[in-house]
Amino acid sequence: MQGEVDQPMQMVLRVKHPSSLGGGGGGGEEEAGEASSRSALSVFKAKEEQIERKKMEVREKVFAQLGRVEEESKRLAFIRQELEGMADPTRKEVEVIRKRIDVVNRQLKPLGKTCVKKEKEYKEILEAYNEKNKEKALLVNRLIELVSESERMRMKKLEELNKTVDSLY
Repeated sequence: MQGEVDQPMQMVLRVKHPSSLGGGGGGGEEEAGEASSRSALSVFKAKEEQIERKKMEVREKVFAQLGRVEEESKRLAFIRQELEGMADPTRKEVEVIRKRIDVVNRQLKPLGKTCVKKEKEYKEILEAYNEKNKEKALLVNRLIELVSESERMRMKKLEELNKTVDSLY
């Protein structure tokens, strides 16, 4: 395109500068020069108009493309926002639950230690209880034996006394 613009410019320059035409300049030549100058000028203007039309066409195409790109960009932004909106409630809920789990874990640690300590105490106390219960059972058995022996002895004495009383009559 640059070559097309240069050619009419050279024609205009030749017409304006008669020295470039190679002549001394007669009357007929001057009219021919003016006609060729007008012709070159009209060719130049036509080319300029053609270039301007092409430029406008390209500009319109670019703006149309920019409009489509802008629309697509808006659609993509909307889609991204929708996707984030879909993920957000789940993400927030997950974060809340994780934080609650962390809080419960922190609360569980001392409770677990207390539980282990209480279980140990419970086992010790249970063992002491069982020992005392065995001791009580042994003592109760011994008491039963003593009471049974005492009853037997008293019965024996009573029988003896009864024999003695019977022998008196």
